[in-house]
Amino acid sequence: MAVFRFGPFELNVRERRLLQDGNVIPLRGKVFDTLRLLVENAASLMPKEDLLRALWPDAAVEENNLNHNISILRKALGEKATGQTYIETVPRIGYRFVAPVTKIGAASEPVSGTARTAKKSERQQIRFCTASDGVRIAYSMVGSGYPLVKAANWLNHLEFEWNSPIWCHWIQELSRQHLLIRYDERANGLSDWNVDELSFDAMVGDLESVVEAAGADRFALLGISQGGAVAAAYAARHPDRVSHLVLYGAYARGWQRRNNSPYAESQRAMITLTRLGWGTENAAFRQLWTSSFIPGGTNEQWEWFNELQRISTSPENAARLEEEWGKIDISEILPQVRVPTIVFHCERDRVVPFEDGRRMAAAISGARFVPLPSGNHLVLANEPAWELFLEEVGEFLGWPARS
Repeated sequence: MAVFRFGPFELNVRERRLLQDGNVIPLRGKVFDTLRLLVENAASLMPKEDLLRALWPDAAVEENNLNHNISILRKALGEKATGQTYIETVPRIGYRFVAPVTKIGAASEPVSGTARTAKKSERQQIRFCTASDGVRIAYSMVGSGYPLVKAANWLNHLEFEWNSPIWCHWIQELSRQHLLIRYDERANGLSDWNVDELSFDAMVGDLESVVEAAGADRFALLGISQGGAVAAAYAARHPDRVSHLVLYGAYARGWQRRNNSPYAESQRAMITLTRLGWGTENAAFRQLWTSSFIPGGTNEQWEWFNELQRISTSPENAARLEEEWGKIDISEILPQVRVPTIVFHCERDRVVPFEDGRRMAAAISGARFVPLPSGNHLVLANEPAWELFLEEVGEFLGWPARS
């Protein structure tokens, strides 16, 4: 079994000993195992649920037991209450061992973690800015080069998406070519949840706040799903800031503004169910959303998307957001968009009808429309549609030719 070194410490897994400068630091069984799991997966986010299952595989244990183990470890490693030199807390999700770790007996290889990461050589930088009404908005930056800003969509969580089987390929490819700037919408993810205003204007204002805080003077702008309406409205207001507009799975009119009474009734029923079933441990209700967003997903991808819904916001916020998205109508704004635009839409999208994407492209002067051969709302990495998207968006944004 391996021996790991980090800072002044040495963790001997076979002998179940933690040494600091040669001196033994006693750790009881589950506390030692908690440290071992974190160190073996250094640099990777370990969800609380995974740690609980690994530490107590045959028992249902309260989360407080894990929190207690982490507290003991922090004291043993000499961390102060406000410091996270070794163990980083990701609120509401889990923990990550952040100190550099070397595995002894394996050519002194650095331990980089076993989970997928969007960019193995980099970690995203998460920061906060304040919107005009005082709401704190979490945003992140990763990569380098010409800025690409992604407007928030329903739903986001900067940390949870980082190792996601749904979003990882998006983050990896976009940050390979750009300084990628993402953010969690108000009432979502790491941004403030307890907010009074969830209007469309507030959402556009959040994008304006993030852009200013990130220092992006001129940039390409990506809007996905209802984030497309936010991105288009921003581009119309600030044509001098946006060099390219990329819209994906977007729409100009929300479900309350479309001439489709049966669909509106189904959305109202889903909102009622959201308030009742969103936050429960039973994922059966959330699977209704998941089956619409990624019907072609694997079990792993479905489980991840189910979990994203649970941790990204509260049941009440989810319902309020869905109601607000239903009120969107930027039909009169689209003709004012004067920046180069490309519009992507999946041909069998169950969340936003294909026709909505076509109409959006037709309303923007000179916009190019690219149908994608997929039934998912968000294209997955193993689909031919993903390669088509990369080719088209790369040509539009001036990426180097793909090998």
